[in-house]
Amino acid sequence: MHVDDLYFVIPTYRLRDVGETVQQYDEHFWRNGHSPTLIVFDDSSPAAQEKYYPLLEQTATHNDLYYVGPKEKEQLVGYLSTRLRDKRLDGLVKNLFRPSYGGNRNYTLMYTLGGLMISSDDDMRPYALMEHSLESLGEGEVSRGRLHPAGHNGYSRKSFDIVGSFLDVLGKRADEVPANFEKGEVLLDTAMELETNVSKGLARENSLVLERGVVTPDTIIKMAQTFRSGTNDIDAIDFAEMFLENEDQLDPDELHALYVLVNFRPVVTNKNWRMDCGVAGYDNTFGLPPFFPTRLRFEDYIYRLWIQQNGVAAAHVDAAQDHSKSSYMRNPVAAEIFNEEVSNLLKSKIKDSVSRVDDLGIAFDYEGEVTAEDAAAILDKVRAMYSRTVEATGRATRPERRDALRLFAANLQKAFYGFEPDFFHQNLLRVVDDVVTTIKGSIELWPTLVEIAYLQKDRRGLPQIKVNNRRVG
Repeated sequence: MHVDDLYFVIPTYRLRDVGETVQQYDEHFWRNGHSPTLIVFDDSSPAAQEKYYPLLEQTATHNDLYYVGPKEKEQLVGYLSTRLRDKRLDGLVKNLFRPSYGGNRNYTLMYTLGGLMISSDDDMRPYALMEHSLESLGEGEVSRGRLHPAGHNGYSRKSFDIVGSFLDVLGKRADEVPANFEKGEVLLDTAMELETNVSKGLARENSLVLERGVVTPDTIIKMAQTFRSGTNDIDAIDFAEMFLENEDQLDPDELHALYVLVNFRPVVTNKNWRMDCGVAGYDNTFGLPPFFPTRLRFEDYIYRLWIQQNGVAAAHVDAAQDHSKSSYMRNPVAAEIFNEEVSNLLKSKIKDSVSRVDDLGIAFDYEGEVTAEDAAAILDKVRAMYSRTVEATGRATRPERRDALRLFAANLQKAFYGFEPDFFHQNLLRVVDDVVTTIKGSIELWPTLVEIAYLQKDRRGLPQIKVNNRRVG
């Protein structure tokens, strides 16, 4: 196994649509002279795998394409459990790799041990939406973007050498990166709270601004990301706000605005609270921390904490990708708001209690306590949105709009247990306790599993299928 092994991975639970993603990225890599190993990590059920895997076989690629699905994952988990020789740990292993946003990404870490990994979600594309008239960035400004009405003029697609941009920095010392990189302590997003990335409210324009600081020359860049256009990185509650504002919108998931980049420049920072694992690259030469194995969509928060240690840094590279949010097999907006509110609570609790950071993980003292005040703060916020939805229903002039608003209000009420304080608090406690217990056990066991997987990968390889698809070029 060579340390310069390069992998491009696509974690997905939507096997039906992933072939298009593979094809577009493969073509992009070929046109830019790169040949990474392509691997699809599929969180589908066995029934969905049987139904849609033939579509993947019909995808023509220039590069080798591999697949890790339900059977291959079961084989790996079984092997890891066997090597541990302790049945009491089987549950922890399964939780670490259970079907979830974080669990699926933990497979990507195992399969790319010893190399560099670039990861893009299944609804990403290898180009970005850029305004036609680029504006100069201000002092300390690293990027700027704004919302544009979908389908209007003023922007177009622009392609960047994604792999080349990641290779500029991953595993490199800070003094080895190209001269056009800015360097500093941390990036501040004008639209987000710094440490939790909670939205400050729906913003039509935002900037990333560099806070100055010294990046020591021998600091190693262990993770990086591209910039992102399309569906920008905003909270589900912001999507709901856009729905309430638009009198013509009938579906909260429908997008009537696109986030378009005005300009950006690459940067290296000591910290990175804006880590976006959907468009990220990692130096996995010697192993990395596990993603939080959770469905709550804050699986990458561990990296925002881990990157703060001395000797490692993060980068935003000189490239951008586009996110076209897929509504296929996605939770309703009300359910996503619930997930995000729980995630935001957990982020704050974990961040405030971190006690150790090392090469393969972190430790924190938070045990899952949730006060009545914690629960009330969440309910008050969502109740306010529910009230605005009810008011908007009364103002709506079209029957279809009224029905859509009523449905959204009903979904909010259902997702938050009828806004009944005691019932909500009880269920919030249950969810948080389950997540914290799983995360703590997973982090503790992870270094042992990395050692087992590293040796097996080097000796015999990990279970995967080489897709029998047509090669082009």
